[in-house]
Amino acid sequence: MAGHSKWANIQHRKGRQDEKRGAAFSRVAKEITVAAKMGGGDANFNPRLRLAVDKAKAVNMPKDKIENAVKKGTGELEGVDYVEIRYEGYGIGGAAVMVDCLTDNKTRTVADVRHAFNKYGGNMGTDGCVAFMFKHCGQLVFAPGTDEAQLMDAAIEAGAEDVTTDDDGSIEIVTGPGDFLAVKEALENAGFKAEYAEVTMKPLNETELAGEDAAKMQKLLDALDNLDDVQEVYTTAVMDEE
Repeated sequence: MAGHSKWANIQHRKGRQDEKRGAAFSRVAKEITVAAKMGGGDANFNPRLRLAVDKAKAVNMPKDKIENAVKKGTGELEGVDYVEIRYEGYGIGGAAVMVDCLTDNKTRTVADVRHAFNKYGGNMGTDGCVAFMFKHCGQLVFAPGTDEAQLMDAAIEAGAEDVTTDDDGSIEIVTGPGDFLAVKEALENAGFKAEYAEVTMKPLNETELAGEDAAKMQKLLDALDNLDDVQEVYTTAVMDEE
């Protein structure tokens, strides 16, 4: 794919996340609270909570804030009752977009998400209109220069579903959602630390955008990502580097 670099896109995404560290605290706290409410406050027996706590540590969230978020979920502290909701739609060039939210006011959230789609050239769709274009899975991406043969052996032994090497030299490992933590830990124990590691909605096909279309799509994604109730934005769009 001309100009397309998976590694560049991962680095771009990480950079944007670092710029929004304050928002990251709020999002991770919400996720911890919901995870604790659904599966209990012990991360050893609650994989979703364990993932959320790992995310919190990755953005250097203070320990007391993590503990308070857990207590809000278990009812030890008073907290807001959040509802999970997903919106789907299309962006520039027909690129698919999925928006995962945690909200205490669905009326507000749907209005905000619809407004962002409409304002920036997208189109909010119906439930399920693009979900089939994504795969729910664990995804780990390793930097170019990582020992491919050793990583592949370790990944296969740990139970990974797929290992692929991109043209830019980065290596991507895909796992089942339930296997993600075990594979990640096994690879870390073998000396491999991923630059990007998430349970995500991975696009089955990508929509390449460049120039003005790429800029418009980025504005739409940023507008959605900046909404207070939004946790994650997934898209099939790939903005090429010219």
